[in-house]
Amino acid sequence: MTGGGLPANLKRTSALRRVPSFENTRFRSVCGNEGDVCAFELPRDVAAFRVEAPTGRIMEIAPGDVFLATPGDRESTRWVSGRVPAGGLVPGQDYWVVAESGIVGELVGVAPSDDFFACVRYLGAVCGEAGETLNIKQFAETAPAKADRNAPVYLVLGTSGDAGKTTAAIAVIRALRMKGHTAVTALKATGSPGVGEIARYRDFGATQAFDCVDFGLPGTYPAGREGIGEFFGNALDYCLRLRADALVVECGGDLFGGNVPEFLACLKARRSDPRIILAAADTLGALGAKHALAEVGLGISLITGACTDTPTLRGQTEALCGVPARNMLRRLDRGTEQYVSSAAASE
Repeated sequence: MTGGGLPANLKRTSALRRVPSFENTRFRSVCGNEGDVCAFELPRDVAAFRVEAPTGRIMEIAPGDVFLATPGDRESTRWVSGRVPAGGLVPGQDYWVVAESGIVGELVGVAPSDDFFACVRYLGAVCGEAGETLNIKQFAETAPAKADRNAPVYLVLGTSGDAGKTTAAIAVIRALRMKGHTAVTALKATGSPGVGEIARYRDFGATQAFDCVDFGLPGTYPAGREGIGEFFGNALDYCLRLRADALVVECGGDLFGGNVPEFLACLKARRSDPRIILAAADTLGALGAKHALAEVGLGISLITGACTDTPTLRGQTEALCGVPARNMLRRLDRGTEQYVSSAAASE
């Protein structure tokens, strides 16, 4: 393929969920850059692989399929990593799907357990009626012309991937709803996007939920990227101007990846004392995170995660960190929710 039309029922990944469907989809054989709506083909002689569809369901990409996804970066400490090469993706060249949401790039690091890890051929960029390359930025949310409503912010941070951050965020949302709040906004602020994750926020009581795709990026990588502060500021301003009783924010990954430090600076400029819930894999990680946050003037309200899996670990964590610790996975009952409500969601 060197350009032309694409089938109307083309599969698309969740990173493109805000891009509307078009009756006639055309593409051009040009380089693809971050966030561009791009066409890829899975060769006929390889196995099928899985990605997330815009609805959040897990979708199979079959051998020979042409599908839509987007170039992007991912810097993972636990899973596959990739990046957009200088100059963008070149038509006819092979690249790798590096995130379940349909982020495609040049391979940097592998993780054999990732089902969505697959090599695909880049065909070209999808163009609009005027011939312009479509990009997810064109369909991003823009901050309403309203003032900050001064809703309190509950920030969930982690010491690593899979530390229990989403479980903690859900527990805080539930606690806020139990306390009588009728409108809670949730934001997955950093890392890679995913419909399934933000849908869980809604399942447990969030009235609105967003991630980086809603504000025009397929991910918040690489570290130190130009303009990331403005991006985070726009996302925060949008969420803080919505009618809500509280904003629950989860930062993906650890304290240092995905431009989390830059996000913390943006948040601190708007809320000097957010209530912070830390999900830590172990006591030493919790202690290190406490010191790292103290250096930027932030304190932890509550600790959760694997470092609270047993009474011994929980007691050790509380003693060393001087911060209340509760397990939100094994004992996500009414009593734990009430504790979260008083310790982490007090006003």
